[in-house]
Formats: sequence, C-alpha cells, structure tokens
Amino acid sequence: MRGPGRRRGPGRRPGAPDTRGEILGAARAEFAAKGFDATSIRAIASRAGVDPALVHHYFGTKEKVFLAAMELTIDPAVLAETVAAGPVDELAERFVRTFLSVWGNPVTRAPFLALLRSAIGHETAALLLRQFITSIVLIRVRPLLDGPDVDLRLELMASHLVGTALLRYVIKAEPLASASEDELVALVAPTLQRYVTPGA
Repeated sequence: MRGPGRRRGPGRRPGAPDTRGEILGAARAEFAAKGFDATSIRAIASRAGVDPALVHHYFGTKEKVFLAAMELTIDPAVLAETVAAGPVDELAERFVRTFLSVWGNPVTRAPFLALLRSAIGHETAALLLRQFITSIVLIRVRPLLDGPDVDLRLELMASHLVGTALLRYVIKAEPLASASEDELVALVAPTLQRYVTPGA
C-alpha cells in the first residue's frame, strides 16, 4: 500500500485506463495540426493531459512517438544505414531494394498501405504521409547527395517509389503488381540514380 508521503511516478494519473493510447491520440492530432517539425513533446503531453516525462517514458523521442502514432513498425535509422552502406553509384539500387523490402513484408506493409490509401482522398492522412517522407526518411538520405537542387531530387526519387507502391499495392496494375523485386530494381534504380548523380 502506498504511504501518504510516497509519490507516484512522473505524470502518472490515477485511474487512467489507457494513458498510452491517449498520448498517441494527442500526438496524431498535434502532428496533423502543426506538422512534425512544429510539434513538441510538451505540446503532445499538454493535449493528452499528462506530464512530458510520461511521453518520454513510453516512447523516448518525438520521432518514435510519430512512428507509434502512425502505427509504423520500422526504424528509419536502420533503413537509412542500409541505404548509406555502399558506394554512391549504387545508392539508388539500395534505395529501391530497401523500399521494396518494407512493402514486400506484410507486417510493415499494412500500416503504409492504410496510410497511402487514406492519403489519396484525405488531407490529414496526406499531410502525415508527407511528414514521414520528408521529415523522417529523406532528411536522413540528404547528406548522401551533392550538387544543386538536392531536396527536389530527393522528392523526385520519393515520387517514383510512392507511385510504384500506389500502382503495385493499391491499384494492383498488371504487370507491375506481379513483377519480381529484382525486375523492378533493374528498371527503376537506373532512373533514380540519375537523381543521385545528375550529369554522371
């Protein structure tokens, strides 16, 4: 039994049935309203009615709150390390293979599929997908590219891959839907490599 002088842990509310779920709901609302960069742990905690320490307790960082709120089961840092590990003239191939490996796994594909389907006709979902692509994924790949218009080139690379995912997994257009990953890498990677090393 807790004595009268004993304190609860930081931000813990008595009787809260699903504090973690409330934090995630608050995070979704904050990210949708303000965007990833402008959202803070303190703002998420305030909306959820908890201490910021409790948000850190459950999730650690703002990025991990975002991933949990979107139900994304991947670690962007690991993916970025995979893309970065190798010569620059093969970067696009690694980029495409990594992207296809995420979409090829039913566990990691499911939340992305839901988000992509929603983004087609729902502005909030489109905003969240855009934040994930630009503020979490592409920002890690950016240091690997040199030359002019790096951000534009990165977004063009992403547009090819998102378009491929849309046609392959949502619309299920043939023969794209049935093509093997090796076939897609062979066809898509050379185009994306021109964005990595323009003029090469």
